[in-house]
Amino acid sequence: MAQPLSSKPNATIFGSVPPHWTLLFLLFLCTLGFYTLHLPISAAAFSNVGNALRFHKIYLSFATNSTVSAYLRALTLHPHLAGTQPALQTARYVQSHFADLGLRTHTVEYRALLSYPLHASLSAHFSDGSARKLPLVEPGGAGEEVVRPYHAYSPSGAVAGAQAVYVNMGREEDYLALRRAGVDVKGCVAMVRRGEESRGGVVARAAREGAVAVLMYTEGEMVSGVERGTVMKGLGDPLTPGWGGVEGGEALNLEDSQIFDRFPKIPSMPISPEVAYSILRSLGGPQMSHHWWSDALGLKPIGVGPGPTVLNFTYRMVAVNGPSDDEILISYCVLHYTLLNSADSLNQGGEKKMATIRNVFAVIRGSKEPDRFVLLGNHRDAWTYGAVDPNSGTAVLLDIARRYALMMRQGWQPRRTIVLCSWDAEEFGMIGSTEWVEQNLLNVGSKVVAYLNVDCAVQGPGFFAGATPQLDNLIIEVAKKVKDPDSVGMTIYDNCMITNKVINIQRLSGVDSDFAPFLQHAGVPSVDLYYGRGKDDAFFLTKG
Repeated sequence: MAQPLSSKPNATIFGSVPPHWTLLFLLFLCTLGFYTLHLPISAAAFSNVGNALRFHKIYLSFATNSTVSAYLRALTLHPHLAGTQPALQTARYVQSHFADLGLRTHTVEYRALLSYPLHASLSAHFSDGSARKLPLVEPGGAGEEVVRPYHAYSPSGAVAGAQAVYVNMGREEDYLALRRAGVDVKGCVAMVRRGEESRGGVVARAAREGAVAVLMYTEGEMVSGVERGTVMKGLGDPLTPGWGGVEGGEALNLEDSQIFDRFPKIPSMPISPEVAYSILRSLGGPQMSHHWWSDALGLKPIGVGPGPTVLNFTYRMVAVNGPSDDEILISYCVLHYTLLNSADSLNQGGEKKMATIRNVFAVIRGSKEPDRFVLLGNHRDAWTYGAVDPNSGTAVLLDIARRYALMMRQGWQPRRTIVLCSWDAEEFGMIGSTEWVEQNLLNVGSKVVAYLNVDCAVQGPGFFAGATPQLDNLIIEVAKKVKDPDSVGMTIYDNCMITNKVINIQRLSGVDSDFAPFLQHAGVPSVDLYYGRGKDDAFFLTKG
């Protein structure tokens, strides 16, 4: 059941300010700023400023840490991977919350191709004759309801007796350095340290270099943590590139070369740094630059291989059981890649069904320009429980909806229409948001003033802002008005100026969150905000 409305002020707003509350205020001021963009100054405008200040105070008076905490707890009771029954329940929770607030809400469904793991195993045979089966799940086990670590859309495959070789971050310059050192990766399992490049790009390059499989680890404070992710190239449902995957609409066949090119040609799997280092410490061969090794985790320069350690690797991807057919049909595309005794084969097979994903919206109609839209979005699906990614952002979205509803009861109405967006299947490649943008491309491109994205709202200290250039001044002005939760008596702007001499607004050049289809497909000015520059796997895998 959605959290009930509460208008009780919280005394903490006058003392130290928690990051999630600060982000709420930032988003509120940014949203208000979009109402005044390109508007002429008039007497009515000055009157509207007075009303805006009054509603600022009302908005702040509705701050309750306990409410955001309750939302986060409800959202993270169970893992809710896209296309599963818990994901459906989470969508219904968000929709119920919007509806209980009296907001106009609706759900848009799409059919999309998703993938899930069935079985994975990894064993190492060392030069001293010993062999060991290596763990592929987090220590302690998170229960059967948590999906095992995997790379979505990785082909199934098996590798027997292949030597391990370390390729650093798997970049072009890394392979060039290996070639100069006389290291040949052909026929080997590539050990990759996760960097800035997409997983899919790294795996595709490893395949071009002749590797037969990829094991990827992500460094962090928790050496036993494993980072799940997708290796599909591009955004959106692979069966409907460029158009929304609506029920009964056109879709490509799985055998289409356009779809085949979006999936890697060799299998890959995420592993923990702990498992990775147990392999890397056993490698021989030439040593590389110290930049290839993490000083923080105490791994000194050693050989990169190939071998003498050899690996046996198996991964199978199939469907999981979902709700009844009239609710969700689970999909999988199995690409079998087998490498046994150096005999290669590549084929497609397996049952092919589709998953239903759901975007949930709440609409607050504008008073003066109802056909101009300001969108605030966050994705809802998670690889596991999603306490940070994405449900710290979802909790913020739900609390913004609560405060807006309370303000509306006191006569507030935005100048332009506000749409609160809860996206599905972001983790698989921004599928929910991309399908919606593709379906509504003309209207989105011509009528949406700006898109504000909140993914991991709070994951630690330190304010981050990414935006398109035309929104820089707005962010700077808002940063001057909002208290910094990390520094008493200072605004975000003050802290940035003292620390960096400038407020560093980065450009949204990546495709790592739901702003991507708005910016790159529709050309909509976009903002991405969060607290905490680093990501710690431990927080991503926990409950709220």
